Amino acid sequence: MPSVAPTYVEETRFGFWFLQSHVWQHHVLRVAINDLQRLINGPLPEERVLLDAGCGQGRSFALLAEAFQPTRMIGLDADQHSLDCSRAQATRLGLDIELVASDCANIELPDASVDVLFCHQTFHHLVEQEKALAEFWRILKPGGLLLFAESTKYYIDTWVIRWLFRHPMHVQKSAEQYLAMLRDQGFQFDEKNVSYPYLWWSRSEDFGLLERWGLAKPKPFGQRNETLVNVAARKPLEAAC
Repeated sequence: MPSVAPTYVEETRFGFWFLQSHVWQHHVLRVAINDLQRLINGPLPEERVLLDAGCGQGRSFALLAEAFQPTRMIGLDADQHSLDCSRAQATRLGLDIELVASDCANIELPDASVDVLFCHQTFHHLVEQEKALAEFWRILKPGGLLLFAESTKYYIDTWVIRWLFRHPMHVQKSAEQYLAMLRDQGFQFDEKNVSYPYLWWSRSEDFGLLERWGLAKPKPFGQRNETLVNVAARKPLEAAC
C-alpha cells in the first residue's frame, strides 16, 4: 500500500520546547493577537465560534478567550502530542475548549460552522497551503473573519531558523504572495486590515541589536524584505461555502 505524503512538517525538539516558552507567549502570540484585533473592521457576532487552526500546545487559549470572548472555542492540530499538551493547558486555565485532531488540509468540521478563524504561524509548516486555505473558506460562515499571521520566506529562509527549526522550504512565500493567495481564494481586505510587523525576533541577522545600540536605523517600509504579515480578512457575506 503506498505511503501517504505528510501534509505538514513537524517541529524540531527545539521548536517544541520554544512553543512552551515565555518568549513565544509574550513576545510572539500576545503581540500578534493584539495587532490582529487592531486590524479588524466591523462587529463580530454576539454568539461566536472561534477556531484556533494549528493550536499547538494551547498557549494562545487564554489570550484568545480574553480578546474575543467566544461562546465556543475549538483548537485544531494534527500532532497528537501537541493536542495532549493543549488539553492539559485548557484544564489548567479552566477553559472549556473542544480539541480536534485534524489536518488543516482536511478539517473535520462542518461547512459554515466557524465565525472567527485564528491561524498564527501555522502556514509555513503546511505543504498543501492552497488546500488548507480552501478548507478555511469552507468552514467559515459568510461574513466570517480569518485572522492570519505569518512569517515570510525572508525570515524562514535564514540560517538561524534553518538551524533550529524545520519547514517545507519549497512553499515559503513573501508577504505579497500570501496576500495574493488570500485574495485568490476570495477573502476580502483593505490596506487598513494588513500590517507588516518588523519585530526584533524576526530580524535574524542581528535581532535588532544594532538599532538598540544606536549603531543603525530600522529600514523603512518599502525598503526592506518584510519578515511578517498580519491580515484580518473577511469571507464575503454573499459567498457560498
